[in-house]
Amino acid sequence: MSKLKGVGVALVTPFNEDLSVDLESLSRLIEYNIEHGVNYLVVLGTTAEAATLSEQEKKTVIEHIVATNAGRLPLVLGIGGNNTMEVKYAIEQTDLSAFSAVLSVSPYYNKPNQEGLYQHYRALASTGKPIIIYNVPSRTGQNLEADTTLRLAREFKNLIMIKEAAPNILQYFDIIRQKPEGFDLVSGDDEFTLPVTLAGGNGVISVIAQGYPKQFSSMVQLAFEGNVKEAYSIHNSLVELTRLIFAEGNPSGIKTVLSELGLIKNYLRLPLVEASAGLQDKIRAQMAKL
Repeated sequence: MSKLKGVGVALVTPFNEDLSVDLESLSRLIEYNIEHGVNYLVVLGTTAEAATLSEQEKKTVIEHIVATNAGRLPLVLGIGGNNTMEVKYAIEQTDLSAFSAVLSVSPYYNKPNQEGLYQHYRALASTGKPIIIYNVPSRTGQNLEADTTLRLAREFKNLIMIKEAAPNILQYFDIIRQKPEGFDLVSGDDEFTLPVTLAGGNGVISVIAQGYPKQFSSMVQLAFEGNVKEAYSIHNSLVELTRLIFAEGNPSGIKTVLSELGLIKNYLRLPLVEASAGLQDKIRAQMAKL
């Protein structure tokens, strides 16, 4: 699925002061990212605070992004959960005509074993839709091991990619080394993007890139071209800020960055709150260096 190569951006959902969805800021954010060279947009992922949006709000956000994008970039839609049959039904019932793939997080809270994780994605694969597996143990409480990912990749052609965010980078390398033709891996960890891309990954689905799309896209492109020194120069310039934006959880850090850039207002929905004053000061200081 080569159109999902390079930098995908996991868009935030901007809010107004009354915590209604701020569609004007969302348009501004989309235009900023398209203008500065990202490769595709990810809609209603974790970074979008999708868990706090009503069904009607999700519908509004989807329609607005599809209309604003107007076919310029490929789109990926987040549909995940810990009730397998419900997720499968949602994938089947959603109009995916504007989307290149569904991004589906591995089941959280229930903590299934590897066979349970395999059966979950097998059920989703039966929809026939192109699906990106999303492994993020820090949020789900369970790691989808490389062997399970490879088993799924070999058996189901419409499981097209994994967004890998395991804390152990060796797991990424194991998948890249053994994956079948036609199955890709993207980094789900901004800081691992460069080494993973250089090792044969397909880029990243990124949080920081929506604040610094030009720099991050350039870095990944340089990695594809094998310009290691130049790519690491960009990586090193962004690494401190990348760590800071995740210091108190996501998307509180990136919303601070985006509000400082004048793209959105700095509001989050409970249970998330904005970054502490101390962290915001550190983020501003780091941004000033860039």
